[in-house]
Amino acid sequence: MRKLLLILSVLSACCGFAQRTIIYCGKLIDVKTLQVLPEMSIIVDGNKISDVQKGYVTPGQNDKQIDCKNKTVMPGLIDCHVHLESETSPHAFENEFKLNPADHAFLSVGYAEKTLMAGFTTVRDVGGSGVDISLRNAINKGMVKGPRVYTSGKALSSTGGHGDPTNGLRNDLMGDPGPREGVVNNPDECRKAVRMRYKEGSDLIKVLATGGVLSLEKDGAGAQFTEEELRAIVQTARDYGMRVAAHAHGAEGIKRAIRAGVASIEHGTYMDDEAIELFKKYGVFYVPTIIAGKSVADSAKKPGYFPEVIAGKASAVGPLIQNTFAKAYKAGVRIAFGTDAGVYAHGKNWIEFQYMTEAGMPALEAIRAATMNAADLIGISEKTGSIEKGKLADIVAVDGDPQKDIQVMGKVKFVMKDGVVYKNE
Repeated sequence: MRKLLLILSVLSACCGFAQRTIIYCGKLIDVKTLQVLPEMSIIVDGNKISDVQKGYVTPGQNDKQIDCKNKTVMPGLIDCHVHLESETSPHAFENEFKLNPADHAFLSVGYAEKTLMAGFTTVRDVGGSGVDISLRNAINKGMVKGPRVYTSGKALSSTGGHGDPTNGLRNDLMGDPGPREGVVNNPDECRKAVRMRYKEGSDLIKVLATGGVLSLEKDGAGAQFTEEELRAIVQTARDYGMRVAAHAHGAEGIKRAIRAGVASIEHGTYMDDEAIELFKKYGVFYVPTIIAGKSVADSAKKPGYFPEVIAGKASAVGPLIQNTFAKAYKAGVRIAFGTDAGVYAHGKNWIEFQYMTEAGMPALEAIRAATMNAADLIGISEKTGSIEKGKLADIVAVDGDPQKDIQVMGKVKFVMKDGVVYKNE
């Protein structure tokens, strides 16, 4: 008998009948239909969802059970705009001269784990030093805990633009950074910089189409690329199988980027009616980052937190994004969830849900923006973004009902990524 059981056990493992995990869901959010389904079971086999059934199914002899009967279960959350290498600090600018890439790498490990434990199983990291590429690789290898990362590596900027690393330095330190550093000034340099990001291992391209807030340039909104340059970036990225995210605050830069073919506009503070129509015409996603605007505006009130030029821009731009989001949502612009994590403390990404609902977006639509819509933007909707048979087992649960109280999005009690349980309170 023992020999028979041993043979059956070996056959079971060889034939793929390994232990399944059954998650019992008190409430399950279907992000496709925006319905909340009561008393459901998710069956996980390996790293994928093998079935979703009504009721609490009877487990097999070897099945593992996870009880979320008093929780609301949903797909793993996706943040389309994070910066895992850094975090806001009044010492941010001096740290640029004090910290080595290895220092940023060690810091990023903690930020990544905080993000995962907050329920974000996938992120799009849109701008770092290249450490973010190594972090992605380490997470993929299981060396550190963190969300699934899609990263742009170094963002592309014009000379003196939002991403020029020598802004604000004295003349003898400025130099003339080029495509290797992400600084480009004509279509040929744009193409070269995209190809370099591809060579370095980036998953997508980030272009800084306008001025920004947290840089030592005086203009936070003006257009900083010609449309010809933007088209060169987009076309080259497409040739290499990459999409383009465009940081853009000012209306002219937004419109140039959309016409050039970018996949998303980040921030979008000063979008006008013409820009909104272009969003809808081209099907471009808007990634609002409301929490970033509010956070920098709050930090600007603290004496000495930012250099004077940044404090002025933060005070002017920051408070506007929530109203811009409300206008875009009501007009029917496609929204994908993104927060600019790093501009505020990592792990608090969920607060964006609060700001989105305050501006008029229903809770379930906000959750869809952070799951199905976000997966669509990144280009991974066949893998994740909803709880369906055959998709990756990226599943989270919160303690409460987000339709009644959006604050429960900050009470993540269960996190599974790729079939592995990282949190189960």
